[in-house]
Amino acid sequence: MASREPHYKSKITPYVFACWILAAFGGLMFGYDIGISGGVTAMDDFLVKFFPHVHERKLHAQEDNYCRYDDELLQLFTSSLYLAALIASFFASKACTKLGRKPTITMASTFFIAGAIICASAEKKRMIIAGRILFGVGVGFANEVGIFIANLINYATVMIHPNGWRVSLGLAAVPGLVLLAGSLFIMETPPSLVEMGRKEEGREALRIIRGVDDVDAEFEQILAAAEQAKQGKHHFRRLFKRSNFPPLFVGTIIQVFQQFTGINAIMFYAPVLFRTLGFNSHASLLSSVITGLVNVGATFVSIYAVDKIGRRKLLLQASCQMFVSQMAIGVILSTHLQATGTMSKGLAAVVVILVCTFVMSFAWSWGPMGWLIPSEIFPIETRAAGFAFAVSTNMIFTFVIAQAFLSMLCHMRSQIFFFFSAWIVAMGLFVLFLLPETKGIPIDQVEERLWKKHPVWSSFYKEEGSEYGMA
Repeated sequence: MASREPHYKSKITPYVFACWILAAFGGLMFGYDIGISGGVTAMDDFLVKFFPHVHERKLHAQEDNYCRYDDELLQLFTSSLYLAALIASFFASKACTKLGRKPTITMASTFFIAGAIICASAEKKRMIIAGRILFGVGVGFANEVGIFIANLINYATVMIHPNGWRVSLGLAAVPGLVLLAGSLFIMETPPSLVEMGRKEEGREALRIIRGVDDVDAEFEQILAAAEQAKQGKHHFRRLFKRSNFPPLFVGTIIQVFQQFTGINAIMFYAPVLFRTLGFNSHASLLSSVITGLVNVGATFVSIYAVDKIGRRKLLLQASCQMFVSQMAIGVILSTHLQATGTMSKGLAAVVVILVCTFVMSFAWSWGPMGWLIPSEIFPIETRAAGFAFAVSTNMIFTFVIAQAFLSMLCHMRSQIFFFFSAWIVAMGLFVLFLLPETKGIPIDQVEERLWKKHPVWSSFYKEEGSEYGMA
Protein backbone atom coordinates (compact mmCIF):
# COMPACT_ATOMS: atom_id res chain seq x y z
CA MET A 1 0.00 0.00 0.00
CA ALA A 2 1.42 3.40 -0.97
CA SER A 3 2.56 5.63 1.87
CA ARG A 4 1.02 9.04 2.11
CA GLU A 5 2.89 12.28 2.49
CA PRO A 6 1.96 14.10 5.72
CA HIS A 7 -0.18 17.20 5.34
CA TYR A 8 0.79 20.33 7.25
CA LYS A 9 -1.19 23.50 7.89
CA SER A 10 -0.25 26.40 5.65
CA LYS A 11 -1.54 29.52 3.91
CA ILE A 12 -0.57 31.33 0.73
CA THR A 13 1.13 34.30 2.35
CA PRO A 14 2.37 37.48 0.61
CA TYR A 15 5.90 36.32 1.40
CA VAL A 16 5.38 33.00 -0.39
CA PHE A 17 3.85 34.80 -3.38
CA ALA A 18 6.88 37.12 -3.51
CA CYS A 19 9.17 34.08 -3.48
CA TRP A 20 7.25 32.60 -6.43
CA ILE A 21 7.81 35.80 -8.38
CA LEU A 22 11.49 35.79 -7.45
CA ALA A 23 11.85 32.17 -8.55
CA ALA A 24 10.19 33.06 -11.87
CA PHE A 25 12.80 35.77 -12.45
CA GLY A 26 15.52 33.21 -11.72
CA GLY A 27 14.15 31.06 -14.54
CA LEU A 28 13.71 34.17 -16.69
CA MET A 29 17.46 34.84 -16.42
CA PHE A 30 18.26 31.49 -18.01
CA GLY A 31 15.47 31.46 -20.57
CA TYR A 32 16.18 35.02 -21.67
CA ASP A 33 19.79 34.22 -22.36
CA ILE A 34 18.92 31.11 -24.40
CA GLY A 35 16.61 33.17 -26.57
CA ILE A 36 18.74 36.29 -26.90
CA SER A 37 21.95 34.76 -28.22
CA GLY A 38 20.55 33.38 -31.48
CA GLY A 39 18.74 36.61 -32.30
CA VAL A 40 21.81 38.75 -31.65
CA THR A 41 23.91 36.37 -33.74
CA ALA A 42 21.64 37.08 -36.74
CA MET A 43 21.82 40.90 -36.37
CA ASP A 44 23.95 42.55 -39.05
CA ASP A 45 25.18 45.32 -36.73
CA PHE A 46 26.47 42.73 -34.25
CA LEU A 47 28.23 40.77 -36.98
CA VAL A 48 29.82 43.90 -38.48
CA LYS A 49 31.16 44.83 -35.05
CA PHE A 50 32.58 41.48 -33.92
CA PHE A 51 32.50 39.05 -36.86
CA PRO A 52 32.97 41.13 -40.04
CA HIS A 53 34.20 38.14 -42.04
CA VAL A 54 30.91 36.35 -41.31
CA HIS A 55 28.98 39.42 -42.41
CA GLU A 56 31.02 39.66 -45.60
CA ARG A 57 30.32 36.00 -46.31
CA LYS A 58 26.58 36.71 -45.91
CA LEU A 59 26.74 39.56 -48.40
CA HIS A 60 28.68 37.63 -51.02
CA ALA A 61 26.67 36.87 -54.11
CA GLN A 62 27.64 33.21 -54.13
CA GLU A 63 27.42 32.60 -50.39
CA ASP A 64 26.71 29.08 -49.19
CA ASN A 65 23.31 29.07 -47.48
CA TYR A 66 24.37 26.38 -45.03
CA CYS A 67 27.79 27.84 -44.15
CA ARG A 68 27.17 31.57 -43.88
CA TYR A 69 27.34 31.49 -40.05
CA ASP A 70 29.98 28.77 -39.62
CA ASP A 71 32.49 30.28 -37.20
CA GLU A 72 33.90 28.72 -34.02
CA LEU A 73 34.09 31.99 -32.07
CA LEU A 74 30.55 32.90 -33.09
CA GLN A 75 29.41 29.56 -31.70
CA LEU A 76 31.50 30.14 -28.57
CA PHE A 77 29.49 33.34 -28.02
CA THR A 78 26.48 31.10 -27.39
CA SER A 79 28.07 27.98 -25.89
CA SER A 80 30.48 29.60 -23.40
CA LEU A 81 27.57 30.29 -21.04
CA TYR A 82 26.83 26.60 -20.56
CA LEU A 83 30.41 25.56 -19.90
CA ALA A 84 30.72 28.34 -17.33
CA ALA A 85 27.38 27.34 -15.79
CA LEU A 86 28.55 23.74 -15.47
CA ILE A 87 31.75 24.69 -13.63
CA ALA A 88 30.00 27.30 -11.47
CA SER A 89 27.27 24.86 -10.41
CA PHE A 90 29.78 22.81 -8.42
CA PHE A 91 30.89 25.90 -6.50
CA ALA A 92 27.27 26.98 -6.08
CA SER A 93 26.45 23.70 -4.37
CA LYS A 94 29.18 24.30 -1.81
CA ALA A 95 28.12 27.94 -1.40
CA CYS A 96 24.53 26.90 -0.67
CA THR A 97 25.71 24.46 1.98
CA LYS A 98 28.24 26.76 3.65
CA LEU A 99 26.69 30.20 3.21
CA GLY A 100 23.01 29.52 2.62
CA ARG A 101 20.65 30.17 -0.28
CA LYS A 102 20.29 33.91 0.24
CA PRO A 103 23.97 34.85 -0.31
CA THR A 104 24.11 32.41 -3.22
CA ILE A 105 21.17 34.15 -4.93
CA THR A 106 22.88 37.50 -4.35
CA MET A 107 26.07 36.20 -5.99
CA ALA A 108 24.11 34.75 -8.93
CA SER A 109 22.35 38.02 -9.69
CA THR A 110 25.58 40.02 -9.28
CA PHE A 111 27.40 37.84 -11.81
CA PHE A 112 24.47 38.09 -14.21
CA ILE A 113 24.29 41.89 -13.97
CA ALA A 114 28.06 42.14 -14.48
CA GLY A 115 27.76 39.93 -17.55
CA ALA A 116 24.98 42.11 -18.98
CA ILE A 117 27.01 45.29 -18.45
CA ILE A 118 30.14 43.84 -20.07
CA CYS A 119 28.20 42.40 -23.05
CA ALA A 120 26.24 45.60 -23.65
CA SER A 121 29.39 47.76 -23.55
CA ALA A 122 31.68 45.30 -25.35
CA GLU A 123 34.07 46.61 -28.00
CA LYS A 124 36.16 43.46 -28.53
CA LYS A 125 35.40 39.77 -28.99
CA ARG A 126 37.07 38.85 -25.71
CA MET A 127 34.78 41.25 -23.86
CA ILE A 128 31.64 39.73 -25.37
CA ILE A 129 32.84 36.19 -24.53
CA ALA A 130 33.83 37.25 -21.00
CA GLY A 131 30.37 38.73 -20.49
CA ARG A 132 28.76 35.49 -21.64
CA ILE A 133 30.93 33.53 -19.21
CA LEU A 134 29.71 35.76 -16.37
CA PHE A 135 26.16 35.08 -17.53
CA GLY A 136 26.98 31.39 -17.23
CA VAL A 137 28.37 31.76 -13.73
CA GLY A 138 25.16 33.55 -12.77
CA VAL A 139 23.07 30.74 -14.23
CA GLY A 140 25.23 28.13 -12.49
CA PHE A 141 24.65 29.83 -9.16
CA ALA A 142 20.94 30.55 -9.40
CA ASN A 143 12.57 28.99 -18.86
CA GLU A 144 10.28 29.06 -21.55
CA VAL A 145 8.86 32.48 -20.81
CA GLY A 146 12.36 33.92 -20.85
CA ILE A 147 12.94 32.57 -24.37
CA PHE A 148 9.72 34.12 -25.65
CA ILE A 149 10.50 37.53 -24.09
CA ALA A 150 13.99 37.42 -25.60
CA ASN A 151 12.54 36.73 -29.05
CA LEU A 152 10.16 39.68 -28.72
CA ILE A 153 13.00 41.98 -27.67
CA ASN A 154 15.19 40.82 -30.56
CA TYR A 155 12.31 41.47 -32.94
CA ALA A 156 12.09 45.05 -31.67
CA THR A 157 15.80 45.87 -31.35
CA VAL A 158 16.79 44.66 -34.80
CA MET A 159 15.43 48.00 -36.07
CA ILE A 160 17.66 50.01 -33.71
CA HIS A 161 20.86 50.75 -35.66
CA PRO A 162 23.70 50.29 -34.94
CA ASN A 163 23.30 49.35 -31.28
CA GLY A 164 20.19 47.18 -31.12
CA TRP A 165 22.31 44.20 -30.07
CA ARG A 166 23.58 46.21 -27.09
CA VAL A 167 19.99 46.77 -25.94
CA SER A 168 19.18 43.06 -26.29
CA LEU A 169 22.21 41.97 -24.29
CA GLY A 170 21.96 44.79 -21.75
CA LEU A 171 18.33 44.06 -20.90
CA ALA A 172 19.52 40.74 -19.45
CA ALA A 173 20.39 42.85 -16.39
CA VAL A 174 16.69 43.44 -15.65
CA PRO A 175 15.87 39.97 -14.24
CA GLY A 176 19.26 40.02 -12.52
CA LEU A 177 18.43 43.34 -10.82
CA VAL A 178 15.05 42.03 -9.67
CA LEU A 179 16.71 38.91 -8.29
CA LEU A 180 19.39 41.00 -6.55
CA ALA A 181 16.78 43.28 -4.97
CA GLY A 182 14.76 40.29 -3.86
CA SER A 183 17.77 38.58 -2.33
CA LEU A 184 18.18 41.54 0.03
CA PHE A 185 14.72 41.01 1.49
CA ILE A 186 14.09 37.26 1.48
CA MET A 187 15.06 35.11 4.44
CA GLU A 188 17.02 31.88 4.50
CA THR A 189 15.03 28.67 4.06
CA PRO A 190 14.24 26.71 7.25
CA PRO A 191 16.31 23.64 6.19
CA SER A 192 19.28 25.88 5.40
CA LEU A 193 19.07 27.63 8.77
CA VAL A 194 18.85 24.27 10.56
CA GLU A 195 21.86 22.97 8.65
CA MET A 196 23.81 26.02 9.83
CA GLY A 197 22.82 25.34 13.45
CA ARG A 198 20.34 28.26 13.72
CA LYS A 199 17.34 26.17 14.77
CA GLU A 200 15.16 28.84 16.36
CA GLU A 201 15.60 31.10 13.36
CA GLY A 202 14.63 28.13 11.21
CA ARG A 203 11.44 27.58 13.23
CA GLU A 204 10.52 31.27 12.94
CA ALA A 205 11.20 31.26 9.20
CA LEU A 206 8.89 28.26 8.84
CA ARG A 207 6.11 30.10 10.71
CA ILE A 208 6.42 33.07 8.34
CA ILE A 209 6.45 30.90 5.23
CA ARG A 210 3.47 28.76 6.32
CA GLY A 211 1.50 31.65 7.77
CA VAL A 212 0.49 29.59 10.84
CA ASP A 213 1.91 29.16 14.36
CA ASP A 214 1.57 25.38 14.61
CA VAL A 215 4.62 24.18 12.66
CA ASP A 216 6.05 21.78 15.24
CA ALA A 217 5.38 18.57 13.31
CA GLU A 218 6.88 19.86 10.09
CA PHE A 219 9.83 21.38 11.90
CA GLU A 220 10.58 18.05 13.56
CA GLN A 221 10.68 16.44 10.13
CA ILE A 222 13.12 19.13 8.96
CA LEU A 223 15.32 18.43 11.98
CA ALA A 224 15.23 14.69 11.28
CA ALA A 225 16.07 15.21 7.61
CA ALA A 226 18.96 17.53 8.50
CA GLU A 227 20.32 14.97 10.95
CA GLN A 228 20.02 12.20 8.36
CA ALA A 229 21.82 14.35 5.80
CA LYS A 230 24.57 15.11 8.31
CA GLN A 231 25.13 11.42 9.04
CA GLY A 232 24.92 10.32 5.41
CA LYS A 233 28.35 10.28 3.79
CA HIS A 234 29.73 9.47 0.37
CA HIS A 235 26.54 10.41 -1.49
CA PHE A 236 28.30 10.41 -4.85
CA ARG A 237 30.13 7.22 -3.98
CA ARG A 238 26.84 5.52 -3.12
CA LEU A 239 25.52 6.69 -6.46
CA PHE A 240 27.79 4.15 -8.18
CA LYS A 241 26.55 1.11 -6.31
CA ARG A 242 25.22 -1.61 -8.60
CA SER A 243 21.65 -1.08 -7.36
CA ASN A 244 21.83 2.62 -8.25
CA PHE A 245 22.93 2.02 -11.84
CA PRO A 246 19.37 1.92 -13.28
CA PRO A 247 18.33 5.40 -12.05
CA LEU A 248 21.80 6.79 -12.76
CA PHE A 249 21.75 5.52 -16.34
CA VAL A 250 18.15 6.57 -17.01
CA GLY A 251 18.54 10.01 -15.40
CA THR A 252 21.73 10.70 -17.34
CA ILE A 253 20.61 9.37 -20.73
CA ILE A 254 17.39 11.42 -20.56
CA GLN A 255 19.52 14.57 -20.31
CA VAL A 256 21.62 13.46 -23.28
CA PHE A 257 18.52 12.66 -25.33
CA GLN A 258 16.92 15.99 -24.42
CA GLN A 259 19.76 17.81 -26.17
CA PHE A 260 19.95 15.42 -29.13
CA THR A 261 16.34 16.06 -30.04
CA GLY A 262 17.89 19.14 -31.66
CA ILE A 263 15.71 21.53 -29.66
CA ASN A 264 18.43 23.83 -28.40
CA ALA A 265 20.03 23.95 -31.82
CA ILE A 266 16.70 25.32 -33.07
CA MET A 267 15.99 27.60 -30.08
CA PHE A 268 19.54 29.02 -29.96
CA TYR A 269 19.82 29.59 -33.66
CA ALA A 270 16.22 29.93 -34.85
CA PRO A 271 16.82 33.39 -36.40
CA VAL A 272 19.99 32.07 -38.06
CA LEU A 273 18.11 29.02 -39.35
CA PHE A 274 15.32 31.16 -40.77
CA ARG A 275 17.86 33.48 -42.43
CA THR A 276 19.31 30.36 -44.05
CA LEU A 277 15.86 29.66 -45.51
CA GLY A 278 15.83 33.09 -47.17
CA PHE A 279 13.96 35.28 -44.66
CA ASN A 280 15.29 38.77 -44.10
CA SER A 281 16.52 39.71 -40.62
CA HIS A 282 13.21 41.16 -39.42
CA ALA A 283 11.13 38.27 -40.77
CA SER A 284 13.47 35.66 -39.28
CA LEU A 285 13.15 37.24 -35.84
CA LEU A 286 9.37 37.40 -36.21
CA SER A 287 9.40 33.67 -37.01
CA SER A 288 11.41 33.13 -33.81
CA VAL A 289 8.76 35.03 -31.84
CA ILE A 290 6.12 32.69 -33.26
CA THR A 291 8.06 29.55 -32.30
CA GLY A 292 8.71 31.04 -28.85
CA LEU A 293 5.00 31.65 -28.37
CA VAL A 294 4.25 28.06 -29.41
CA ASN A 295 6.88 26.91 -26.90
CA VAL A 296 5.19 28.77 -24.04
CA GLY A 297 1.68 27.64 -24.95
CA ALA A 298 2.59 23.98 -25.35
CA THR A 299 4.29 23.93 -21.96
CA PHE A 300 0.88 24.38 -20.35
CA VAL A 301 -0.24 21.15 -22.03
CA SER A 302 2.37 19.22 -20.05
CA ILE A 303 1.25 20.87 -16.80
CA TYR A 304 -2.27 19.62 -17.43
CA ALA A 305 -1.46 16.21 -18.92
CA VAL A 306 1.58 14.90 -17.05
CA ASP A 307 -0.37 13.38 -14.14
CA LYS A 308 -3.41 12.47 -16.22
CA ILE A 309 -1.75 10.79 -19.18
CA GLY A 310 1.58 9.83 -17.63
CA ARG A 311 5.19 10.52 -18.55
CA ARG A 312 5.75 7.63 -20.96
CA LYS A 313 2.74 8.34 -23.19
CA LEU A 314 3.66 12.01 -23.51
CA LEU A 315 7.24 11.12 -24.42
CA LEU A 316 6.24 8.45 -26.94
CA GLN A 317 3.65 10.67 -28.66
CA ALA A 318 6.12 13.54 -28.85
CA SER A 319 8.86 11.30 -30.22
CA CYS A 320 6.59 10.40 -33.14
CA GLN A 321 5.64 14.03 -33.79
CA MET A 322 9.22 15.29 -33.52
CA PHE A 323 10.45 12.53 -35.85
CA VAL A 324 7.91 13.41 -38.54
CA SER A 325 8.68 17.15 -38.20
CA GLN A 326 12.47 16.74 -38.42
CA MET A 327 12.26 14.28 -41.33
CA ALA A 328 9.91 16.57 -43.26
CA ILE A 329 12.22 19.57 -42.70
CA GLY A 330 15.17 17.50 -43.89
CA VAL A 331 13.36 16.35 -47.03
CA ILE A 332 12.21 19.87 -47.95
CA LEU A 333 15.67 21.39 -47.42
CA SER A 334 17.49 18.60 -49.26
CA THR A 335 15.26 18.97 -52.32
CA HIS A 336 14.60 22.73 -52.39
CA LEU A 337 17.47 24.54 -50.64
CA GLN A 338 20.78 24.29 -52.45
CA ALA A 339 24.09 25.88 -51.48
CA THR A 340 23.09 29.07 -53.26
CA GLY A 341 19.74 30.67 -53.96
CA THR A 342 16.66 30.74 -51.74
CA MET A 343 13.49 28.75 -51.20
CA SER A 344 10.06 29.90 -52.25
CA LYS A 345 8.17 31.81 -49.59
CA GLY A 346 5.50 29.13 -49.51
CA LEU A 347 7.94 26.33 -48.73
CA ALA A 348 9.81 28.50 -46.21
CA ALA A 349 6.49 29.08 -44.43
CA VAL A 350 5.90 25.30 -44.39
CA VAL A 351 9.30 24.84 -42.72
CA VAL A 352 8.35 27.42 -40.07
CA ILE A 353 5.14 25.47 -39.40
CA LEU A 354 7.11 22.23 -39.12
CA VAL A 355 9.53 23.89 -36.70
CA CYS A 356 6.50 24.96 -34.64
CA THR A 357 5.09 21.41 -34.57
CA PHE A 358 8.50 20.17 -33.47
CA VAL A 359 8.86 22.82 -30.73
CA MET A 360 5.27 22.19 -29.62
CA SER A 361 5.79 18.46 -29.11
CA PHE A 362 9.10 19.01 -27.30
CA ALA A 363 7.57 21.62 -24.98
CA TRP A 364 4.94 19.22 -23.62
CA SER A 365 7.29 16.23 -23.36
CA TRP A 366 11.07 16.03 -23.46
CA GLY A 367 11.43 19.62 -22.27
CA PRO A 368 9.71 19.42 -18.87
CA MET A 369 9.99 15.60 -18.55
CA GLY A 370 13.75 15.85 -18.99
CA TRP A 371 13.87 17.65 -15.64
CA LEU A 372 10.90 16.04 -13.89
CA ILE A 373 11.79 12.37 -14.37
CA PRO A 374 15.38 12.56 -13.03
CA SER A 375 13.98 14.20 -9.87
CA GLU A 376 11.60 11.24 -9.38
CA ILE A 377 13.69 8.14 -10.04
CA PHE A 378 16.47 8.20 -7.43
CA PRO A 379 16.09 6.73 -3.92
CA ILE A 380 16.10 9.29 -1.10
CA GLU A 381 19.71 8.66 -0.06
CA THR A 382 21.11 9.43 -3.53
CA ARG A 383 18.44 11.78 -4.84
CA ALA A 384 20.41 15.04 -4.52
CA ALA A 385 23.65 13.55 -5.87
CA GLY A 386 21.87 11.76 -8.72
CA PHE A 387 19.97 14.84 -9.83
CA ALA A 388 23.15 16.94 -9.68
CA PHE A 389 24.90 14.37 -11.88
CA ALA A 390 22.03 14.47 -14.39
CA VAL A 391 21.99 18.29 -14.51
CA SER A 392 25.75 18.37 -15.08
CA THR A 393 25.30 15.99 -18.00
CA ASN A 394 22.68 18.32 -19.47
CA MET A 395 25.02 21.32 -19.28
CA ILE A 396 27.85 19.37 -20.95
CA PHE A 397 25.72 18.33 -23.91
CA THR A 398 24.06 21.74 -24.18
CA PHE A 399 27.55 23.16 -24.58
CA VAL A 400 28.46 20.51 -27.16
CA ILE A 401 25.36 21.19 -29.31
CA ALA A 402 25.65 24.98 -29.03
CA GLN A 403 29.32 24.89 -29.99
CA ALA A 404 28.92 22.43 -32.86
CA PHE A 405 25.56 23.19 -34.51
CA LEU A 406 26.56 25.88 -37.02
CA SER A 407 29.58 23.84 -38.14
CA MET A 408 27.40 20.73 -38.38
CA LEU A 409 24.88 22.68 -40.45
CA CYS A 410 27.69 23.75 -42.79
CA HIS A 411 29.16 20.27 -43.27
CA MET A 412 26.02 18.10 -43.01
CA ARG A 413 23.64 20.59 -44.64
CA SER A 414 20.06 19.30 -44.65
CA GLN A 415 21.33 15.93 -43.43
CA ILE A 416 21.60 17.40 -39.94
CA PHE A 417 17.83 17.04 -39.58
CA PHE A 418 18.09 13.35 -40.46
CA PHE A 419 20.85 13.10 -37.84
CA PHE A 420 18.53 14.42 -35.13
CA SER A 421 15.70 12.23 -36.46
CA ALA A 422 17.83 9.13 -35.89
CA TRP A 423 18.39 10.17 -32.29
CA ILE A 424 14.65 10.67 -31.85
CA VAL A 425 14.04 7.08 -32.98
CA ALA A 426 16.60 5.89 -30.42
CA MET A 427 14.98 7.86 -27.61
CA GLY A 428 11.52 6.54 -28.52
CA LEU A 429 12.83 2.97 -28.24
CA PHE A 430 14.49 3.88 -24.95
CA VAL A 431 11.17 5.09 -23.53
CA LEU A 432 9.34 2.03 -24.85
CA PHE A 433 11.67 -0.58 -23.35
CA LEU A 434 13.76 1.02 -20.59
CA LEU A 435 11.86 3.92 -19.00
CA PRO A 436 9.47 2.98 -16.18
CA GLU A 437 6.36 5.09 -15.52
CA THR A 438 6.91 7.35 -12.48
CA LYS A 439 3.35 8.65 -12.29
CA GLY A 440 1.93 8.17 -8.78
CA ILE A 441 5.09 6.57 -7.30
CA PRO A 442 5.96 7.99 -3.84
CA ILE A 443 9.62 8.97 -3.48
CA ASP A 444 10.14 6.51 -0.60
CA GLN A 445 8.97 3.58 -2.76
CA VAL A 446 10.96 4.30 -5.89
CA GLU A 447 13.29 1.34 -5.56
CA GLU A 448 10.61 -1.21 -4.68
CA ARG A 449 7.92 -0.21 -7.16
CA LEU A 450 9.92 1.37 -9.98
CA TRP A 451 13.11 -0.62 -10.40
CA LYS A 452 12.74 -4.00 -8.70
CA LYS A 453 9.61 -4.78 -10.74
CA HIS A 454 10.94 -3.61 -14.10
CA PRO A 455 11.58 -6.45 -16.59
CA VAL A 456 15.05 -5.14 -17.48
CA TRP A 457 16.30 -3.24 -14.44
CA SER A 458 15.16 -5.78 -11.81
CA SER A 459 18.27 -7.89 -12.54
CA PHE A 460 20.42 -5.24 -10.86
CA TYR A 461 18.68 -5.94 -7.55
CA LYS A 462 18.75 -9.73 -7.50
CA GLU A 463 22.34 -10.03 -6.36
CA GLU A 464 24.06 -7.03 -4.83
CA GLY A 465 27.81 -7.11 -5.42
CA SER A 466 30.41 -5.14 -3.49
CA GLU A 467 28.93 -2.15 -1.72
CA TYR A 468 30.23 0.44 -4.16
CA GLY A 469 30.99 -1.57 -7.29
CA MET A 470 28.91 -2.10 -10.38
CA ALA A 471 30.81 -5.21 -11.36
